[in-house]
Amino acid sequence: MRLLIVEDNRTLADGLTQMLRGAGYAVDAVHEGEDAEAALATDAFDLVLLDLSLPDTDGMTLLRTIRSRGLPCAVLVLTARGALDERIKGLDLGADDYMTKPFEFGELEARIRAVLRRHAGARGGRLECGRLVFDLTERIATVDGKPLDLTARELSVLQILVQRPERVVSKQHISERLSEFDADLSDNAVEQYISRLRKRLEPCGLRIRTARGLGYALEATDGHG
Repeated sequence: MRLLIVEDNRTLADGLTQMLRGAGYAVDAVHEGEDAEAALATDAFDLVLLDLSLPDTDGMTLLRTIRSRGLPCAVLVLTARGALDERIKGLDLGADDYMTKPFEFGELEARIRAVLRRHAGARGGRLECGRLVFDLTERIATVDGKPLDLTARELSVLQILVQRPERVVSKQHISERLSEFDADLSDNAVEQYISRLRKRLEPCGLRIRTARGLGYALEATDGHG
């Protein structure tokens, strides 16, 4: 999952970035509305954490822009503006949730998970390939009903592959979905995640096929699906 933090308080933005990366998310941070618009125009994000008091624009205006463009990302507003009319306006403009500052990180992380679950549910919620079932709502991968023991990054790579079963997914696409602006994921890192996933999936009747020079495809090998 890739998140974009839009927050002019750099100390807060840096702290949230580090904590959310530690929780397994790919996180980018910008500090002005113009930079946020540029990021959203060139990269795909699953969730935007949006401050309303930006130096160059009002966050409500940016929220309206995100929704008018039909961008599929979820939006969680983080702001010191806690008045009821502000919360109502934000939700009416398309925010998926609204939190006022100060807040506890644990609650923020729980709300992020809840927002992402709702968005996953709206997209269908369940992906399958052979004996593998990937629950987008809970972000759990199971084989024959038993959860796979995967790291957060391994789970993210598997999600990217299972969204296009039997089809080749480029190494560049995987890298872009997992990388931040300032820390591109190397080809070697992608290969390591793929290698570890292969070892976990092969006993389950699944394989990750390498299309040399093109990318990877998740395939069922035991006749299921």
